[in-house]
Amino acid sequence: MDILDTIQNLQIAYFLRSTRWAYPLINLSHVLSITVLFGTVLAFDLRLLGRARALPLRPLARHLLPLTLGAFCIAVATGSLMFTVDPRDVWGNPFFPWKLGFIALAGLNAAYFHLRTFPSAEGWPARAPAPARAAALLSISLWLGVIVCGRMIAFS
Repeated sequence: MDILDTIQNLQIAYFLRSTRWAYPLINLSHVLSITVLFGTVLAFDLRLLGRARALPLRPLARHLLPLTLGAFCIAVATGSLMFTVDPRDVWGNPFFPWKLGFIALAGLNAAYFHLRTFPSAEGWPARAPAPARAAALLSISLWLGVIVCGRMIAFS
């Protein structure tokens, strides 16, 4: 027995497979959390790209970041639960490593932005500097990659 069999034989996996509404509710929670995650990321990234310049960046970040992080945690938890139902199939899906890779790159991009680029935001003019705009474009692209791969996993 390997790790994928062990995961598939977990009690929670059995529960999700054998209960009529459990898996659909977890799936719905996953989709909703991804929606909130991407929506908050997109709102902030669009501001960095020049939309709604009247909104100050720091207060916007303070408002959106907790929602983003909460949605991310829910997405990870629900995605992990969905994985337990048929881990061998998901693991073997060619879109799964791409999805994980896009998530990792999006996290690295966000960490770099918040640790290295964003601390100087107080001194920025209404238009964010080029490195911030580049990070925003990369962020949007990576999260769209996550979403596309997630849908391809579900339908392939």
